[in-house]
Amino acid sequence: MIESLNAEMEIKLSSLSVAEAVFIRSCLFRLNLCLTLWFPRFMCRRVMAFLGRSYYFFMGFRVVVKGQQVSSAEAPILAVAPHSTFFDGIVCIVAGLPSTVSRTENLATPIFGRFVRCLQPVLVSRQDPDSRKNTIMEIDSRAKSGGRWPQILVFPEGTCTNRSCLITFKQGAFIPGVPVQPVVMRYPNRLDTVTWTWQGFSSRTLLLLTLSQLYTNVEIEFLPPVTPTEEEKKRPVLFARTVRNVMAQALGVPVTDHTYEDCRLMISAGELTLPMEAGLVEFTKISQKLDLKWDNVKKELEGFAAVACSCKGGRINIQEFASFLKLPISPALQELFALFDRDGDGTIDFREYVIGVTILCRPANTEEVLRTAFQLFDTDEDQRITHEEFSSMLRSALGVCDLNVSKLFKEIDTDSSEFITFSEFQAFALNHPEYAKLFTTYLELQRYQALQGVESELSSTNHVSSEDNQEESISDKKDD
Repeated sequence: MIESLNAEMEIKLSSLSVAEAVFIRSCLFRLNLCLTLWFPRFMCRRVMAFLGRSYYFFMGFRVVVKGQQVSSAEAPILAVAPHSTFFDGIVCIVAGLPSTVSRTENLATPIFGRFVRCLQPVLVSRQDPDSRKNTIMEIDSRAKSGGRWPQILVFPEGTCTNRSCLITFKQGAFIPGVPVQPVVMRYPNRLDTVTWTWQGFSSRTLLLLTLSQLYTNVEIEFLPPVTPTEEEKKRPVLFARTVRNVMAQALGVPVTDHTYEDCRLMISAGELTLPMEAGLVEFTKISQKLDLKWDNVKKELEGFAAVACSCKGGRINIQEFASFLKLPISPALQELFALFDRDGDGTIDFREYVIGVTILCRPANTEEVLRTAFQLFDTDEDQRITHEEFSSMLRSALGVCDLNVSKLFKEIDTDSSEFITFSEFQAFALNHPEYAKLFTTYLELQRYQALQGVESELSSTNHVSSEDNQEESISDKKDD
């Protein structure tokens, strides 16, 4: 309807003077803006606020609000923690329906998508590789608009926790370097029916349990805004840490350096039938030191699960390590295991496994090293390794006289040709870097022994030559 009116007005404007046309177009633009933006958004906010309060009221939530929420000009961003349940959405109602970070797909949802659009969300797209960068730029632009945009509400933990501590905050909300108002949430109930994490009741069960209660207490406290220092503006990680410490002190809970990615690893560990504690590593610290990506660590977790599938505690001992490698326990294998076992407790946890594979084993998987190892196996130099050559080499490398390597040989010999080609050898070593380390350890031993032999030959030669020189000098003196 609005479009048709605009079309008719354009026809009539063509007969007016330039000044009159500009004035009328300006009025039309303002009217369009009010009709398409302000009025629906105003109505949606009022309607959604009413429906939201009604929803939580009829579910039996008794909400207590503490502190004072400041304006968008004073603190453009609201940081809410701890995030522990899908019921945390009540803070959006209490805060006056600020903008949130939402997936683009949510806009396509009937009815709900229209409401989300009216809240002017910061949109994130999973299909767009630049989505994260664009989201941070949008948050930065709105946060520095001087109050022209609504406040942005974020849950900086990025995932649900059990409220026993605050995990590392994501930096997105702290990159703009503007004041942030912390908002803490509490559920002071005798029976906890709201906590929804990766380990525990399903959402349907929690909803049923919550509805079964006479009432559910919720406390929402607006803390004083935190203004970043000049150093914190340059380093958002410091600003995030400061805000987290303020919130932790108000909640009376500790902080931990574990991150959202650690929680994802725990979920993945559970999917691999490992104890969830097996995936509990400080991903951020390890990834920064070892230059690891999430997909790489996830792959290492799958490798760890292949070794620890029969281990109930999520830790690997040397017997399980040897069984996985299909090799007997030998001095060489014990030495490799000791390199993994950083704390010397006789077992390897997932953190030690990741560090061991990345630092010790991955560098051994260069083509030059693998080709040298292949040549050691290939004693007759026919570019293939037979079962006898393979057994003989491993017996020598491990120092084991009686060694059955049939299962291991068949695993490497993928085409069942009764011999191993270099491509098969390389593919196996790349997928099982522990073997590559065994090969390189043997190569280093061979080189060391060779160097020792050369040094002994040189010393004996030098000794003989020195004796010859002494004899020559004596004979010279006699001649003199």
